[in-house]
Amino acid sequence: MAILRREDGTTYNRLEDITLHLAPLGVKLDYWPVGDHPQTLALLSSPTLSDPEKIELLARLDHYFQHLQVSAGYQDRDLIVLNPQTPNLDTLLSKFERPHTHADNEVRYVIDGEGVFGFICADGSQMELTMEAQEYINVPAGAEHWFHLTPTKRIKAIRYFTNTEGWIPQYTQTPIRFLATV
Repeated sequence: MAILRREDGTTYNRLEDITLHLAPLGVKLDYWPVGDHPQTLALLSSPTLSDPEKIELLARLDHYFQHLQVSAGYQDRDLIVLNPQTPNLDTLLSKFERPHTHADNEVRYVIDGEGVFGFICADGSQMELTMEAQEYINVPAGAEHWFHLTPTKRIKAIRYFTNTEGWIPQYTQTPIRFLATV
């Protein structure tokens, strides 16, 4: 279950409350079940996946991609699998741990593990959203945010693209004042 922590100490864990507080930023959050097919669950429970296993898992969850293709023009998707054994994990994550924006929406569907999106609000306040498995987020182009993993350093997430060039981070100079304890 997602948890939203505001800089003022307020915490929300109901989807309805969280979406209300994310709405001014244009951020959309939803719950997308992965289903209960044994092969899907087996792939999700594996700490690492081979390229053929990634392709199989993507295919098993492609009904969401097909919906995004029709409704919003998404063209591609990939599956990122990160865990403490991922080579150069800290270097890879450092690109997203500073406040930045993108020219395109950042759309992720967390299917295993957890991650944290931080946001800069219009009034300058900050908040962090901890996402868990079966949660979908759409961070609109231009929204100032950052991302980091929880202490487990484990996530499997499908990323959806209208084009990959739009995902290049444009760093801002905003300091992060607030990191919620997870």
